[in-house]
Amino acid sequence: MSDPADMAALLGQPVADMHPLHGGDLSAVFAVTLADGDRVAVKRGPLVAVEGRMLAAMAQARAPVPRVLAQAGDLLALDWLKETRPAPDAWADLGQALRALHGQTGDSYGWSEAYAFGTAPIRNAPQDDWPTFWAENRLLALAPTDAALAKRVEALAACLPDLLPAAPPAALLHGDLWAGNVLFSGPRAWLIDPACYYGDPEVDLAMLHLFGQPGPGFADAYGPLPDGWQARRPVYTLWPALVHLRLFGGGYRDMVAGLLDACGV
Repeated sequence: MSDPADMAALLGQPVADMHPLHGGDLSAVFAVTLADGDRVAVKRGPLVAVEGRMLAAMAQARAPVPRVLAQAGDLLALDWLKETRPAPDAWADLGQALRALHGQTGDSYGWSEAYAFGTAPIRNAPQDDWPTFWAENRLLALAPTDAALAKRVEALAACLPDLLPAAPPAALLHGDLWAGNVLFSGPRAWLIDPACYYGDPEVDLAMLHLFGQPGPGFADAYGPLPDGWQARRPVYTLWPALVHLRLFGGGYRDMVAGLLDACGV
């Protein structure tokens, strides 16, 4: 449990109430009510300062993200977003917002800081060649301990120059865009818990389709994808599957094997 005194020092006033929220795989999350009645979300974890900088970069690109209120040490305070049912146009709004986020581009692939999902490292060392980035910083960095699967991942990594574009737009990515990191509040869909870097926009879309489908209006609002996206999708979906295998164990082995089948290795 976090110390209310730490929260009060961060936010500049006493804490009237606080309780933990669900989730918290990467950081503990708390709903904090202040003495003046305002409510904020506070995250506690070793990488919250990096997350705060990611949220600031996304906000500069006009993405719908919670506002950073304060950050110090291992604490990050954010605007409170009350979760609601999706509004009729919320998925279309998300499609437009994600297209705008991906319109913000960088000079190379990667990010200025490394990140992690718990014990799963996220290497972000910049690369000018996209297949090299995806091979070294994503697939090989999380190669399974299962020798047979690892051999197949290595074989796929060697084939990436034939499967992925060498120089897609280096778009600003959310980086962990599964459905649980889309929060509906009021009329909008908000993006939370980023793991940002610059890369192929199709990465975010692959992740968003991993455990379900975006709602009505999303695809039309986002717009068309480059030819061949269907063949690339399992290559991009494989990385979050490897993350889940690393973090949660053998229950995800069949998912990884199936995606490798779809990749043709």
